[in-house]
Amino acid sequence: MAVRLRLKRIGTNKRPIFRIVVADVRTPRDGRVIESIGVYNPLQKSAALTLDEEKALSWLQRGARPTATVRELLSTAGVLERFAGLRKARKSA
Repeated sequence: MAVRLRLKRIGTNKRPIFRIVVADVRTPRDGRVIESIGVYNPLQKSAALTLDEEKALSWLQRGARPTATVRELLSTAGVLERFAGLRKARKSA
C-alpha cells in the first residue's frame, strides 16, 4: 500500500485549516485517512503548525512519502533533518 503524508482541508469557505494526515495514495483529498498527525492553519500570522513529530518520524521511517507542501512544513518543524540523521546513522551502522 502506497502511503503519503498530505493535507486534508477542513474549515469553512475562505477560512481554510488543514490537517496533516497519513492516507493511501488512491483515496480522495478529503477521504478516509489512516492517521492524523497534525494541524496547519495558514491564516494565522505565524502560520500555526501543530505536529506530532514522533508520529511523523515513525511514518517517514515506514516509507510514507510527503507531498511537496507537507515536505516544506516538515522541514520548517525540523522533522526532515532528524529523519536524515537517522537514515545516515542506520546506513553507517
